[in-house]
Amino acid sequence: MFIREVEFEDIDKSLSIYQENEGDVGCVVWDAAIVLAKYLEKQRKNKCMITGFKVLELGSGTGFLGLAAALLGASQVTITDLQKFLPLMAMNIKKNKEVIDVEVEAKVLEWGNRDHIGAIQKPNVILVADCIYYEQSLEPLISTMRNMCEKNTVILMSYEERTTGDKPSVQNNFFEIMDRLVIKKLEGVMLMEENVGMCPSS
Repeated sequence: MFIREVEFEDIDKSLSIYQENEGDVGCVVWDAAIVLAKYLEKQRKNKCMITGFKVLELGSGTGFLGLAAALLGASQVTITDLQKFLPLMAMNIKKNKEVIDVEVEAKVLEWGNRDHIGAIQKPNVILVADCIYYEQSLEPLISTMRNMCEKNTVILMSYEERTTGDKPSVQNNFFEIMDRLVIKKLEGVMLMEENVGMCPSS
């Protein structure tokens, strides 16, 4: 295990993230998470992003993206993943406690598990980075997003376009399902069915 430093020049702060040298998908900081975090950094003056809102990250792994949201102005952040990643998320929350001024909580959330979903407060903004990976996880992921959404919830997604194995098919299948649910896509912002507002309600 080693520490990866990610700087946020606009606010002159950085995050220190524990990650594994190798391992499962949740053990490292993926490029798609950094891209979305940098997008949030550049858009931080836009009140329609995360400033002052409750943020939920799905498939957090190390917790980097959720911690970045907390650093960049979210009022409250919940980072979630499978039980086996909870210690790593907790470790990274503790590691960055001195630079983050808001509450960040790590919780277990298995996609599609209604008990887990019901135990988490619905957010204003949902962050999803590089979670379009396994075919069997598509339906549970989309179901979880739908169940965590309220009228004005905003979903911000990023993913790496992969061209090997079954990954192109997995990504295509995801967006085919989303096309039946999404009414508008704009710069990575996805508004679920019946979600017509661009800005989260406070």
